[in-house]
Amino acid sequence: MTPPLRLTLLAALSLAALTASALPASAGTDPWVRAWGENAQGQLGNGSVLAQQTPAAVVGITRDDVRELSGGGGGAAAAANGFTVALLNDGTVKSWGNNATGQLGNGTLVAQSFPATVAGLSGVSEVSAGLNHALAVKGGRVLAWGSNASKQLGTGQDTTNPYKAPIPVQSLDKVEDVGAGCDFSVALRQDGTVWTWGKGDNGRLGTGNNTTRETPQKVPDLVDVESVAVGCDHVLALTADGVVKAWGKGAEGQLGNDTTADSNKPVDVAYLDAVARIFATSASGFAVLDDGSLAGWGKNTDRQLGDGTNANRTTPVVLDTLKGVQSIAGGADFTVAALDDGSVIGWGANAAAQLGDGTTTNPTGTTVALPPGSGITHVATTVTGKSAFAY
Repeated sequence: MTPPLRLTLLAALSLAALTASALPASAGTDPWVRAWGENAQGQLGNGSVLAQQTPAAVVGITRDDVRELSGGGGGAAAAANGFTVALLNDGTVKSWGNNATGQLGNGTLVAQSFPATVAGLSGVSEVSAGLNHALAVKGGRVLAWGSNASKQLGTGQDTTNPYKAPIPVQSLDKVEDVGAGCDFSVALRQDGTVWTWGKGDNGRLGTGNNTTRETPQKVPDLVDVESVAVGCDHVLALTADGVVKAWGKGAEGQLGNDTTADSNKPVDVAYLDAVARIFATSASGFAVLDDGSLAGWGKNTDRQLGDGTNANRTTPVVLDTLKGVQSIAGGADFTVAALDDGSVIGWGANAAAQLGDGTTTNPTGTTVALPPGSGITHVATTVTGKSAFAY
């Protein structure tokens, strides 16, 4: 008897994942997006729900396919909700992992352990995955899906929750980039202004109060912004003159302004000049300077800043041992980076194999997930979890 189509497809995908995972991670021979760490929700996209100690191939997606990949959710055990969205170069979006709040955008609440296309979504230029929702930019407009419990989808008075397919965010146009955090959303418009909506706790909306907003609000007194980076509860913004602004939760020093107080309006990150790029991890911040050096600040209890200590830093610390950083991402207690030689390194906690070095041992320094020549230029992690991606 001919086996059912679904079983045949799953078998083929599993075989493809195993075959691809066995390929060596070297330049010219390994084209796949790679993922490792926690996988209980299928967030690694390799067709299984087994944790992965070394980088394994994401089913059917090569690095050349991907423009941007964003990991969402996290957590452990019954609270785990890790998921992933990937924007392909053809403008379509794929998603995989947990789907309890419709964050895969596939019209269901069913999880999936391999990438599938978000139906009806094309012409997309940016994506971002938050704690339990996702955002996309299409033609300068923002689309959102997933949980709307804290109004993070920006739909106005509508109380529908969750949304299992993309819907328009109210009132915004000419949007250049988006960032999804823990129950809130951020948009950077082409005119250099920043707009926020969703949960207002800790001042994460930057509007001068802690009020939850169900439609986008402009962050006051913030202009000429060139890029934004969104953590779980805080936001970083890089202005045209190289100044880094921050707002939101500050308890771990993630605002970088020499305090541990929250701020509901933008403040200057201290002692930073000539900043080229910014990155926000779950509760920390990093800046690549014009001279190629790297500075980090914020949560460091698991050595996730890479400064050789486990003390939180309330102002930026230059990380002299970390050179050639192209991309940085970090989850609950770890950080990974793509270097200019095509390698991927990591530091911080490793009990869930989130550093991808084949062990579950916490290193005192950096460790290697993928060697030089691997062709990697970008990394991503789940927002509050222990899963990582390289592409």
